[in-house]
Amino acid sequence: MATARQFPTIKSIRSFVIGGVGSGGDYHNVKGGHWLIDSSISTPCSQWEKYRASRTSWGINVLGSFFVEIEASDGTVGFATGFGGPPACWLVHQHFERFLIGADPRNTNHLFEQMYRASMFYGRKGLPVAVISVIDLALWDLLGKIRNEPVYKMIGGATKERLNFYCTGPDPPAAKEMGFWGAKVPLPYCPEEGHVGLQKNIEFLRKHREAVGPDFPLMVDCYMSLNVSYTIEIVEKTKDLDINWWEECLSPDDTDGFEQIKRAHPTVKFTTGEHEYSRYGFRKLIEGRNLDIIQPDVMWLGGMTELLRVAAMAAAYDIPVVPHASGPYSYHFVMSQPNTPFQEYLANSPDGKSVLPVFGDLFLDEPIPTKGFLTTADLDKPGFGLTLNPVARAKLIPSAYLLTPPPVAPLTPAGASLGVTGVEETKPAPAPGVTKEKEESDGVLDGFVARIQELTSL
Repeated sequence: MATARQFPTIKSIRSFVIGGVGSGGDYHNVKGGHWLIDSSISTPCSQWEKYRASRTSWGINVLGSFFVEIEASDGTVGFATGFGGPPACWLVHQHFERFLIGADPRNTNHLFEQMYRASMFYGRKGLPVAVISVIDLALWDLLGKIRNEPVYKMIGGATKERLNFYCTGPDPPAAKEMGFWGAKVPLPYCPEEGHVGLQKNIEFLRKHREAVGPDFPLMVDCYMSLNVSYTIEIVEKTKDLDINWWEECLSPDDTDGFEQIKRAHPTVKFTTGEHEYSRYGFRKLIEGRNLDIIQPDVMWLGGMTELLRVAAMAAAYDIPVVPHASGPYSYHFVMSQPNTPFQEYLANSPDGKSVLPVFGDLFLDEPIPTKGFLTTADLDKPGFGLTLNPVARAKLIPSAYLLTPPPVAPLTPAGASLGVTGVEETKPAPAPGVTKEKEESDGVLDGFVARIQELTSL
C-alpha cells in the first residue's frame, strides 16, 4: 500500500524591518509629496485642522514595512511582506514562533487558530492579526514553492482567465487612459469642515464625473471619516453623479450605522471591510446584508487562510468579495474564487498617473496590470511568484538588532566612570529620585533606539 511522501517541516523563521521608504507592505511609507500621504484626504483625524495637510502628521506610516521568511527542512524558503515594523518582528519571535518551528506548513488552519487564540488576550484585531496575516501568507508561499504550484491553484484553481482591475488614485481620467474599468477617488473634506467642506466635496466629485464622462464607473473612498447624517446628506446631494459605490463611510465598528445609511438609500451601493479583522469581525457585516461588497485586506484580516473563510461566508449571502489592494496576494485569491468579480489596484506612483509595483522595488517580478487586467499566465509561478530584489535585500534589517539590545555596561562607583584611557572621570550626579542604574540603562536604551532609527532611515 502506497503512503504519502514525507513533507518538509518548518525549520526556522526570520523577520526583518525594511529600511527607508517605498518598499514593502506598508502602503503609506512613501516619500513626501506622494498623493497617498500629502493630498487632501478625509481621515478620522481630519476633525483636527493641524492633521489635515498630511496623513503622516498623525502617524499613518509610523509602523513601516516588515518582511518574513519561513524556511523548511528541505531548504525551501517562503516569504511575505506587510506592515508592522519593529513591533511586528517582536511578535513574530517572542510569541508566534513557538507554534511554527517543527510544524507541518500544510496545517494552515491549525497554525492560524493557535496564533489567533494565543493572542486573543491582547489581539483579535489590529497589529497582532496583521502579523499573523503575513506569517500565513509566507506559509502559503512556502507551500506553493514546495509543491511547485501557484497559490491560486492550491485554493481552488482558476475561476476566470482574466482578472479586471479598477484603480484607486487621485486622477480618474488617468485611470481611464491606463485601461482600468473604473476609478475610485478619496473624499477630500470631512464633516467638521461644515457646509463649505460639504460643497467642496460635491464640487470635487462633480468635476471628476465631468472629466470621465457619464459611462465610466466612479467610486468614492471615505476612509472611516464620516458619520451617518453626513453620509446620508452627501449621497442625496450627489445622486445625479451616478456614484458606483460609497466606501468605508463610517467607523468599522458602527454596524448599526451601516444599517441606517442603507435604509436611507436602499438603491445606493455601500462597501467596507479593509479595516475589519477575522471571520468574527466580518460576520456582522455579512449577516446584516447592509453592504453590497466587502473589502478585506489579506495582509491584515488574518491572511489567506482567514480570507477563504470570510469569502465562503459571504458567498452564502451572495455578497461579492473585492479585496483591498495587497498586490499579488489578492490577485491569487480573486483568480480562484467565484464571488470575486474584480480587483483593486492602488496607484503607487507619486502622482497616481502610472502603473508601478504595489510593493515598490522589493520584488523583481511583481505582476502589475497592463491595460487594466492580468491573466492566469501572469500568476503561473510557484507560490506567489515573487523574487526578492537583491537591491532591496540590502534594505532588510534583521530583527536581531531589535530583539537583542546591546549589553548594559558594568556600573562603576557612584559619580564616576572609566574614560577611554581607563582613568576615572567624574560625571554629574543623577537628578533627584533617579538612580545611577536607571540613568545608565536609559543611556544604553537611547543609544539603541538611535541606532534603529538610523538603520530604518537608510
